[in-house]
Amino acid sequence: MPPAATRPLQVPAWMTPHNLLRASIGVALLTIALKTLAWWVSGSVGLLSDALESFVNLAGATFALTMVTVARRPADQGHPYGHHKAEYFSSGFEGILIVGASAAIFWAAVLRLLHPQPLEQLGWGMGLSLVSTVCNGLLAWVMLRAARAHRSLALEGDARHLMTDVWTSIGVVLGLLAAGATGWHWLDPLVAMGVALNILREGGRLIWQSSQGLMDEAIEPALLARVEAVLEARVKASAGAVHFDSLTSRRAGARTYVDLHMHVPAHWTLGRAATARAAVEAELMALVPGLRATIELLPEGAETVFEQVEAQEEQEGKA
Repeated sequence: MPPAATRPLQVPAWMTPHNLLRASIGVALLTIALKTLAWWVSGSVGLLSDALESFVNLAGATFALTMVTVARRPADQGHPYGHHKAEYFSSGFEGILIVGASAAIFWAAVLRLLHPQPLEQLGWGMGLSLVSTVCNGLLAWVMLRAARAHRSLALEGDARHLMTDVWTSIGVVLGLLAAGATGWHWLDPLVAMGVALNILREGGRLIWQSSQGLMDEAIEPALLARVEAVLEARVKASAGAVHFDSLTSRRAGARTYVDLHMHVPAHWTLGRAATARAAVEAELMALVPGLRATIELLPEGAETVFEQVEAQEEQEGKA
């Protein structure tokens, strides 16, 4: 049985990436309306910054839904390895939108700091903002749970962006309370600047995460360690008759790939070697949901031509 940390999380059948991203679009439209109304009645630039970020939520969720749809397409002649990496474009695009929104928020806050204005009807403004915050928080919690079950980077990125929006809204409300209690109107744009810097950090993280995925980043060290543990157990079970090397890994959206060589005694029949390899593949695929393991069989002591060329180039480089 796979370790608890790698077992797929059980979620209701309706909690698919498509359904949740559609819900995210609906919640984004609702929060835009609520936060825009909150800014209108209060005049708070902090609430304005919060409303602007909700437009980013809407654009991000819409693009994520598109990319999840593309990622589910089967492999074809033009894309023999599938379309799983499409989800990385979603998180990268959302990151770019966040960076642009943070710049707009910061600029609006600077203008308000230079020309402060009294705040009005803070009670209504904060109340409307908190209602939208609760909606975003609940949806983000459900989406994070489903993202783990489906191993969907697009869903996870949208959920984490929603959580950023939740903490942003809480910060804005705290700033408004402080401004109302002290009469220091400059606290409102100051909090908006903090909001802008916070979402700028999140945007940069999403862009970096998507770039690493597009560059075939290796799977997580903890997961790789579990794969190596399975291989070591197979070596011990065979009393050293088989061994593995040239292990590489990468993740493409919800799909995880590992490639390795399996060396077997030269006197083994092809059928026996293939049976042993199939057992290893089955165990690895049961360990990691969405895993595709490619194991090349080699007789003991043999190397592939690629390994020979690589070793020769390494020696020439040292010389």
